[in-house]
Amino acid sequence: MQQAIDILKTNNLSITDSRTKILAAFLKKNYALAYSDMEKKFKDIFDRATIYRTLSTFIEKGIIHSIPTSDNISMYALCKNECTEHHHHDEHVHFICNDCGETTCLDKITIPKVKLPKGYKAADVKMIVSGQCEQCN
Repeated sequence: MQQAIDILKTNNLSITDSRTKILAAFLKKNYALAYSDMEKKFKDIFDRATIYRTLSTFIEKGIIHSIPTSDNISMYALCKNECTEHHHHDEHVHFICNDCGETTCLDKITIPKVKLPKGYKAADVKMIVSGQCEQCN
């Protein structure tokens, strides 16, 4: 829990029960979590709006980043130290296991540069790879 408090302090955020507990949940996992995971875990403690606002604040501050999925369920994962407020450095591959469903950031594998035709300008590039994770393989 102290690590969560330290991260909140570093990002100049008020230390609230919701922020501390939700951030601690991310720190305990090595894979991405969905909004629904947070909702199930904290349904008896925080309302849906509090969870949503907390996740939004964490994204804005560069604490977590969102990962798109093929079924339009946003997943969220902890950012590394390079992320800052309003500027994410999550240009890495995200892996979704077809068996267990876990979404993992593969931080060491960067997304290759995409050469777009003249007149096009990329604002964001995300790469999702699916298959079997090392645990399920």
